Amino acid sequence: MKTVLVTGGAGFIGSHLCRILLASGVSVICMDNLFTGTKRNILPLMDNPNFEFIRHDVVSPVLIEADEIYHLACPASPIHYQSNPIKTLKTSVLGTLNMLGLAKRLKARFLLASTSEVYGDPEIHPQPESYHGNVNPVGPRACYDEGKRAAETLTVGYRDYNGVDVGIARIFNTYGPRMLPNDGRVVSNFICQAFRGHEITIYGDGSQTRSFCFISDLVDGLIKLMNSDQSGPMNLGNPHEVTIKELAETILEMMPESKSKISYNPLPKDDPTRRKPDITLAKKTLNWKPTIALEEGLDSTISYFLETLGRPDGK
Repeated sequence: MKTVLVTGGAGFIGSHLCRILLASGVSVICMDNLFTGTKRNILPLMDNPNFEFIRHDVVSPVLIEADEIYHLACPASPIHYQSNPIKTLKTSVLGTLNMLGLAKRLKARFLLASTSEVYGDPEIHPQPESYHGNVNPVGPRACYDEGKRAAETLTVGYRDYNGVDVGIARIFNTYGPRMLPNDGRVVSNFICQAFRGHEITIYGDGSQTRSFCFISDLVDGLIKLMNSDQSGPMNLGNPHEVTIKELAETILEMMPESKSKISYNPLPKDDPTRRKPDITLAKKTLNWKPTIALEEGLDSTISYFLETLGRPDGK
């Protein structure tokens, strides 16, 4: 039986990935230091004899046997990655270095979960993989943006110099059940604010755009990239572009019992004004494209949060 290591496996994306991998008939090792991940996400998997959880920080080396490595470990929301920028940068650089070294030793295929943040506030729209980005190396988002850019550099270095079989996925905005209610991402923010009757907080005038990919589509893309011969970088995201104001209005329409109103605040420094993936490469080489419409995905996500926020612990 093939063994797959998923770092960050107790997180939002990682836990969904672990579940789908187990269902495909492989053995899964989930590694997470639980900084932003939570055991609640993987509790349904604990009784599976082919699932193992290891609490470990990828900044420290580890010896594990695996045939494939999905490297997802890193806080991905601004609230979390900005809370300790040095730790975030160390996770992206030292953590990736350690996992690449493990992949080299094991002769395992390695997939890096990179991010659309490598494009910064883009001057080209939509963003193709050939675009080098517009990133501020000393701005408030730099610890994450530049950390992931360095992780990509390490990954191609291990490919070209050490012959490691690698893939790089540039993940665009992803949403769905198991997002953290306090992660500061726009979908979870709006749903939680609407549930609690708070003001729906829009930064800027709401004309900035994002493209939202439902979690099941994203996981399907990650697995297809792992099972391909492609190195990437490969954009994985939904090219359906909406403004932040449109997203807020859609969520309020889908939560008619909410009394929340929209409020506007200054736009944070270096916040991207437009974000939309060019997924031509993924369509061509992986035969992959998103299938879940925004309203369908939001319905599932809202249902999850209504249940979650009704719990005594609110988690």
